[in-house]
Amino acid sequence: MKRALLVDDHAVYRESFGLVLEHRLALKIVAQVASLEDARPWFAEVDLGVIGLSIADGNGHSLLREWRAANPTVPIIVLGESPERSARAMAIEAGATGVLEKSASLADMIEAIQLAWAGESLLPPQEMIDLLRMASLRRENEYAATETLNRLTPRELEVLQVLAEGLSDREIGERLHISTETVRTHFVNILGKLHVSSRIQALVFAVRHGAVQIRPE
Repeated sequence: MKRALLVDDHAVYRESFGLVLEHRLALKIVAQVASLEDARPWFAEVDLGVIGLSIADGNGHSLLREWRAANPTVPIIVLGESPERSARAMAIEAGATGVLEKSASLADMIEAIQLAWAGESLLPPQEMIDLLRMASLRRENEYAATETLNRLTPRELEVLQVLAEGLSDREIGERLHISTETVRTHFVNILGKLHVSSRIQALVFAVRHGAVQIRPE
């Protein structure tokens, strides 16, 4: 009997889906876990993985990469919540055998698992290539963004971080113990280095790529 591991941070969904799979397929769910840490001991012990992209201690993409490194051949089906192709592309690049929406019918899910067990692709070759191309372009864009942000000095990043609190130039200067004119000079340099035309664009760019955090009130 084949052995499967379910990984998802939604306990009710995970447990109910596991019961259905055991009932409909000749497999045994050997573990149902919510985190990467709890999944690791099972990487080499199962014949199938079914995972959600939301896990308790990270995201499904990091889980996929680590699982693939430990067990390159095991089929891993991803159950996603986003219909966006970019999310599917990232999952495929990280090592997913296939990606299904959680809203997919049970018949479609069972068919996907059976195809994965048989070593068949869940996607047409051209769609697979298109998704991998999309993931590669996204990775290149993220690298370019990181390189751009690396041009900023620690003080310029600090100015952007304080800007995220909604402070005026005078207030930023008081917080950082610099003059208002120096604050404005920093912003001129930041806009030039990031190739944007406004402070808001600079802030959005920095937040989007993790250089600045928006703190909850």
